[in-house]
Amino acid sequence: MTTYVYGITPADQRIPDGIEGVGDPPMPLRVVRSGDLVALCSDAPADLVPRRTDLLAHQHVVIEAGRDGTVLPLRFGEVSPDDENVAAILDERHDHYLHRMEEVAGKDEFNVTVHHDEDAVRQVVLADEPHLMSRRATIEDNVTFGELVARAVSGRGKSDAVLVERVLGAHAAAVVRGPEAADRLADLTFLVERERRHEFEESLRTLRQEHAHLRTRATGPLPPYSFAETDRPKPSKKSSRFGRAVRG
Repeated sequence: MTTYVYGITPADQRIPDGIEGVGDPPMPLRVVRSGDLVALCSDAPADLVPRRTDLLAHQHVVIEAGRDGTVLPLRFGEVSPDDENVAAILDERHDHYLHRMEEVAGKDEFNVTVHHDEDAVRQVVLADEPHLMSRRATIEDNVTFGELVARAVSGRGKSDAVLVERVLGAHAAAVVRGPEAADRLADLTFLVERERRHEFEESLRTLRQEHAHLRTRATGPLPPYSFAETDRPKPSKKSSRFGRAVRG
């Protein structure tokens, strides 16, 4: 049976007893050690798919194991052929994993997606750019006027995305930008020190109050998945990296 990997911790970190992971019935957690690092593992179910129960079980392991320290979390679905291969990867990438663990220690991630309230942003644009209304009187084609407003709204969207990243990023240790999409202005994930969580959340509340045309949805605090594998090294020929066998 293949080995499922949840995350990596220092070998001297206390891991609570009795934690159960993915599978039905849930697989018991075990550790695979290599030097001063351990991987949090269990057997991988043969029928592993991204069901809600397994996604929550994965997250439960990461959170519970990190209550007394740091976990470098791996995303759902990371598996390895066996425990020996896991130990070989820990050994090969020891410095990389140790560095990433130091980067995320004492921090959580918050994901913030940004959208426009379409009616509200049109009013903001027309108020901020009065020349549009003056031009409306000279434009007989309403479609042309609509195009002018749409361009102005699009430009506002770009500047609003920059604004949100700048304001919230001032209270974060790092930020990752998600892929661009037509249905949102930005998808931003912030790495926030737990001691600064209040500052971050207060800044988000102020942003919402002062810019009512913005709709922001924040999710967190979460384990720092988005920052765990930054600058992942290439695997050597001697071992394969943890392979994501399950795609969500």
